[in-house]
Amino acid sequence: MNALFRNPTFRKLFFATFTSQLGSVVGTMAFAYYMVDRFSEQPSYATLAELMYSLPTLAVFWLVGVIADRFDRKHIAAYSDWIRAFLTLLLLLVIHYDLLFVCFLILFLRSAISKFFGPAEMGLLQGSIGSEQYVQASGLNQIITSIFMLFGMSLGATAYHFIGIEGAILIDMFSFVLSGLLLSWADFPDHARTPNGRHLARDLRFSLVLGDFWEGIRYIAHNRLLLVLISGFLFFGIVNGVFSVLPIFAMKYKLSPDQYVVHSSLITVFLGIGFLAGSIMGPLLIRRFTRTPILLIGLFLSSLLIGGLGAASQVEIYFTLVLVAGIVIAPINIALGSWLPELVPPQQMGRVNSLIEPVMMLGHSMALGAIAIAFPAWISVTWLHIALALCNMMVSFLYLTFLPPLVRGAAGAKAKQAGAMEARH
Repeated sequence: MNALFRNPTFRKLFFATFTSQLGSVVGTMAFAYYMVDRFSEQPSYATLAELMYSLPTLAVFWLVGVIADRFDRKHIAAYSDWIRAFLTLLLLLVIHYDLLFVCFLILFLRSAISKFFGPAEMGLLQGSIGSEQYVQASGLNQIITSIFMLFGMSLGATAYHFIGIEGAILIDMFSFVLSGLLLSWADFPDHARTPNGRHLARDLRFSLVLGDFWEGIRYIAHNRLLLVLISGFLFFGIVNGVFSVLPIFAMKYKLSPDQYVVHSSLITVFLGIGFLAGSIMGPLLIRRFTRTPILLIGLFLSSLLIGGLGAASQVEIYFTLVLVAGIVIAPINIALGSWLPELVPPQQMGRVNSLIEPVMMLGHSMALGAIAIAFPAWISVTWLHIALALCNMMVSFLYLTFLPPLVRGAAGAKAKQAGAMEARH
């Protein structure tokens, strides 16, 4: 891990990613509180705001991977931050004038621009470190996620309480500006920035975009191990979609209606503590037991824990189960996050990464759409937890059926190839 931070390029990328996520988390959480507080009798508004973060993926996913693989990834990531900073300033103005429809439109556009950041950042990371450092880098990224789970909702609630929704949005804007500056100052190698060579904007024709997009699909389809891993992301998207609003809903409509702001913030604190502990343990567990058993056991245990959350009748029990769930889930994310760069060559990373996101966001949007229609009239908070547990269990059985033989086959093919190369020498 020390070797990673001795790499100045990785260091700038790490802090750029951190500040970019800070810009996303604080305002997003504050806006959720703003919507629930102002429209407490209409929880569907908070759900619709979450949809504005997820639906843009389905609109631009066919383009973002091609852009990340065809153009300079450093410029893509930096301009993604700076454009979001400008849109955040516009959001501040429309909130001041109470234009709710325009707020949703800007949230949609800001989220659409953010989708260009992920594939470019992943490609820059892959090209800036060695393959033996992928697990460590994934663990560090998981620690960032843990920190924002630990403090993100609390930061959003604190910002909303003390400086209002306007102040929280200003924090967003300055975070995006700083992230873009850090990326522009970093010295990334050419093979990380432009693995397919340099291209001009005028070369970007619709036929080229469509051809590159289908090439990414064909690459995934012909790599069965990668295909199985990505198939599970649909269910992960459903889990993420429900859980994006579940902490607030569980407290406000079931366990703590009078103190829901404080207690929903504490949920993410306990989840963040669990994620932080699991992020530290994850790389050690993966080195000791390999990725496959970590995925299978983690998914099965997390299913039981999420089901237990639905049955919890006291806030203290809910917090305890959330803490344990965070410890279990973090190694799953590290295993998946470090596996993909090993399976995908740099020339295809943008297209493959951009296809993972819409699979997740399809599940995310389906879940939020169902909640907007069915909650609280037809489905309770308890049943939302049960639905999450069932989704996790389905992924567990999917991976249990297909991953072990595919991993053994890939290892055998790799050993055979290495033996053939050694025989030739």
